[in-house]
Amino acid sequence: MKRLSAGILPYRIRKGVPELYLIHMGGPYWKKKERSWSIVKGEVQTGEKDFDAALREFEEETGQRIEGDFLDLGTLEGSTKVLHIWAVEAEPSTRIRSNTFRIEWPPHSGKEGEFPEADRAGWFSLEEARRVLVRSQLPYLDRLIERLNLSR
Repeated sequence: MKRLSAGILPYRIRKGVPELYLIHMGGPYWKKKERSWSIVKGEVQTGEKDFDAALREFEEETGQRIEGDFLDLGTLEGSTKVLHIWAVEAEPSTRIRSNTFRIEWPPHSGKEGEFPEADRAGWFSLEEARRVLVRSQLPYLDRLIERLNLSR
């Protein structure tokens, strides 16, 4: 059975042009990767509703609550996961406070390190977002533009 993740994609409109809020994934694995930015998302826990998980994950990874009129952008199915995303017109701060995780690093070293799930956040034009967002999440950009009736 595939794991389910859910997330929130904040956007704002500046002079008729959409800007997207993304987080840079924390930890040593993503440090030097070109496509290391993500929609704020995380795993849905057993018995939890997708939308509730998305709100929880946003707060855990940014230290901020988010409100507004959410647009359901639907799900995408990957090889190991199903991802459900909502978009919202909002302006969360790029100053974030993320929860952390522990992993063995470097691999096979026997040493454990603690890293933030997200180490920074930023606002991106659609063109910039298409360059830095992990590829599996790119279809959500098109879905948002379609839902907002904006030109690409």
